Amino acid sequence: MEAFFGLPPQVTFCKRCVISNQRPSSTVEFKHTATEKKAVIDFDDEGICSACRFAEQKDQGIDWQQKEDELKALLARFKRNDGGYDVIVPGSGGKDSAFTAHVLKYKYGMNPLTVTWSPHLYTDIGWKNMQNWMHVGGLDNVLFTPNGKLHRLLTRLAFINLLHPFQPFIVGQRIIGPLMAAKFNVPLVMYGENQAEYGNKVDENQKPTMDPKFFSTDDPLDMRLGGITVREIIEQYDFTLNDFTPYIAPRPELLAEKNIEVHYLGYYLKWDPQECYYYAAEHTGFQANPDRTEGSYSKYSSIDDKIDPFHYLTTLIKFGIGRATYDAAQEVRNGKITREEAVHLVKKYDQEFPKRYFHEFLDYISLSEKEFWESVDKFRSPHLWLKDDSGQWRLRHTVWQGES
Repeated sequence: MEAFFGLPPQVTFCKRCVISNQRPSSTVEFKHTATEKKAVIDFDDEGICSACRFAEQKDQGIDWQQKEDELKALLARFKRNDGGYDVIVPGSGGKDSAFTAHVLKYKYGMNPLTVTWSPHLYTDIGWKNMQNWMHVGGLDNVLFTPNGKLHRLLTRLAFINLLHPFQPFIVGQRIIGPLMAAKFNVPLVMYGENQAEYGNKVDENQKPTMDPKFFSTDDPLDMRLGGITVREIIEQYDFTLNDFTPYIAPRPELLAEKNIEVHYLGYYLKWDPQECYYYAAEHTGFQANPDRTEGSYSKYSSIDDKIDPFHYLTTLIKFGIGRATYDAAQEVRNGKITREEAVHLVKKYDQEFPKRYFHEFLDYISLSEKEFWESVDKFRSPHLWLKDDSGQWRLRHTVWQGES
């Protein structure tokens, strides 16, 4: 049976958590006509995913005291006592960035400048947590909001062409740290965890730094945003290359010239999202939503952007993996819930449609409801989805039904 995006045609689920072998292992532009095989999460001969294997390493194979000593040595190289910032911490004021910035300042004595690539549409709780990050957490912040007219267009194009409405946001979010480091001449950037620990090859987690070539391109006009090149966007719409300044990653040569290093705190400190939440709630005034997030059972993860639920909806459509699967899988790995509990939660919530902000999302990307579903349905891979006799789409394979 045909599999879109070069995904494995046979669906299997990790025997330890609830993730499937359809999970992409890196940030790439998936197109529904793609035939080239894309990188997906690794499974070993015992049917265990690479993320679960790395969780084992975190518990048993890593000397975290040694790692913290490495962190202290790293920070000592950059620490300043002249009133200047000595580390850039990108983030939104969510639990992870709140933990990262606060612990660097108040435990390790750094002077961080937090920088934020603005969400598309702030939620009320997201804006409140953003404010608390500074006013309760005692941190400095630069909030960067890109050209709204352009960002809406890029988000629309990304949804239509890639079914990946977060693609332009991810580009900005990932390069805002190095960009601001170069602007303010702060040679150290510290992100939270390396996303590789959730499913890339295990050995990627052995690297404490981000690849300086991340999203960089020799010619900015050839950079792809929303599934097409910047050159094509300029030709078709009323924009110039200067409008794309925030999306153009600093050249690796510039980072090298300014001796800028981009590190992951999760390489040095054992990363646990729920523990980050407890820390942020205690020290920075971070608050969870009073109600659970649509499509999942959690209340504290990725709650600052009204478009966030639709990002997870698109991963459900393209890969058969919804938000509850992502949340439950990492909580199994961190020992918070059992696999049996995770399976139940995925069955109950993974396919729930996020209706709360639906019409605001449609308005943001200028689509009708009919156009929305037309875009969604063309990205349903035949090896994952089928229409039943009533005309409803359903997944062929689910973690609670096994691998039939």
